[in-house]
Amino acid sequence: MRVAALYDIHGNLPALDAVLAEVDADVILVGGDFVAGPWPAETYERLTSLEGDVRFIRGNADREVVEEEPGRAPPELMDFVRGRLSDDAFSFLRSLPLTETIDRVLFCHATPRDDEEIFTRVSPEESWREALDGVDADIVVCGHTHIQFDRPIGDIRVVNAGSVGMPYEREAGAYWALLDGNDVELRRTEYVPGDLSVWPGEWPEASPEEATEFFEKLSREQ
Repeated sequence: MRVAALYDIHGNLPALDAVLAEVDADVILVGGDFVAGPWPAETYERLTSLEGDVRFIRGNADREVVEEEPGRAPPELMDFVRGRLSDDAFSFLRSLPLTETIDRVLFCHATPRDDEEIFTRVSPEESWREALDGVDADIVVCGHTHIQFDRPIGDIRVVNAGSVGMPYEREAGAYWALLDGNDVELRRTEYVPGDLSVWPGEWPEASPEEATEFFEKLSREQ
């Protein structure tokens, strides 16, 4: 079964549309943090109107939107997102599960036990092992840190699908993953960016090294 893993879209509709034009899969798995960005309503409507097998899991930003409590994102940005979503969208976000399993692949946003726990491509293996304790899967697909990687942790292969809408990579584009059994292809799709002046904050950019250093610092503080 071919699964397209689209993570961390962050309301970036042009990036999403470019990826959807390339997707050829049996299942689309939306891996959380998909509305918190410049085009939240349009992104929600595009994803929920797709035909076929489309599955969603919860990201930390999705939870923060509906909880309306202080989180990682500045309040004015989350207020921007909330003000553009319908009641149906809020209900949908509240219903999202933490994980989804397809065959022997477990999909989560950050880790299987938490939607905002931070582990990166260089985090100590013992920390990853603790986060994966009790997981019965061959592959765990995550996102959250917006950087693609593929590394073994004991008997489990951990794949970060990257970010469709807000990647921290060397090349511009929309980053995602295509899985077919144990075959994993980390993908990058080029697209023409939209007018980000609609977003009331600065659109974050960072190299993989800068972002990893930042996330590792946050991880140590958790």
